Amino acid sequence: MMTVRLQVVIAAAILVVLAVLVNMIRRKSLELKYALPWMLVMAALFVFACAPQLLNVVSEFLGIYAPVNMIFFLGFCFSLLIIFSLTVALSRLSNSVRTLDQIVALNEKKLEELEQELEKTKQKTEE
Repeated sequence: MMTVRLQVVIAAAILVVLAVLVNMIRRKSLELKYALPWMLVMAALFVFACAPQLLNVVSEFLGIYAPVNMIFFLGFCFSLLIIFSLTVALSRLSNSVRTLDQIVALNEKKLEELEQELEKTKQKTEE
């Protein structure tokens, strides 16, 4: 069972983390779509910190023996979800970089061709 002091410390820590997340979103150093899962987890942890009996009810409902095991299981599932979403984002960015690299290469080739054409034109006008 959690003491009231521990509940207050956990709730304060969660509120600090939420404030940091909101500040990072405001400064545009973190996109909202990546911060939302963290905000939802913080909200759930805040609810469980304020009402620890709810943790027992949820773990019994899910058929998990100990509430601590439920927290570890949900943390593991959340970690997998974050890893998957980051993998998808990385894949999209990799495709974007490849496309941009190809566009830059084509533009450089066109620029070289135009420079060569300009040289030929200058040579013809000098003659």
